[in-house]
Amino acid sequence: MKKLEHALYGAKAVIFDCDGTLIDSAPVYGKAWAEGFASGGGRMADDWYRARNGLSEHILMDAFEQASGLKLDRDQVVARMRDAYLENMEALSEISMIANIARKNVGKLSMAVASGGPAAIVLPSLRHLKLDTLFDVIITLDDVGVPKPAPNLFTEAARRLKSEPADCVVLEDSDQGITAAGKAGMRCFDGRRLVR
Repeated sequence: MKKLEHALYGAKAVIFDCDGTLIDSAPVYGKAWAEGFASGGGRMADDWYRARNGLSEHILMDAFEQASGLKLDRDQVVARMRDAYLENMEALSEISMIANIARKNVGKLSMAVASGGPAAIVLPSLRHLKLDTLFDVIITLDDVGVPKPAPNLFTEAARRLKSEPADCVVLEDSDQGITAAGKAGMRCFDGRRLVR
């Protein structure tokens, strides 16, 4: 925890990833993707998804098509996956060590969520766990159209927070997100170091 406090020193803004950083959504996403792929005639193994948790929807579908040899009806798969996710939101939980950092800094630092997930899932998830009101800005893939490791999610969050990238610290849990933060010119703390 002291390492994180040191990482936040001098920051004017903190940008949080959502899935895997603020919210433990992997079990819900895993079941939802299994249902989505099944609707397209595919079968997804749990360990296959775990190795790719955190990838944006179309990148994950690219990987599934390559692994399975199937050509998916992507709209159908995404619609079923999103419905299944929303139906099972009771199984979501916050990652308290990270969420409490946001609670502690409300009114002290500008804060944003920058998620590679779609607004149709990210916003209900944050609302369900009563985390949405902690943040000044919530950015999703729908706002920028380019997933991590591109820096767009983070640079857009900084722009809306009216903060320079050098004044921002990112809390992330994925290699793609850490790369994106670096490309955006922001310091980054790997949240996996706290919750392991």
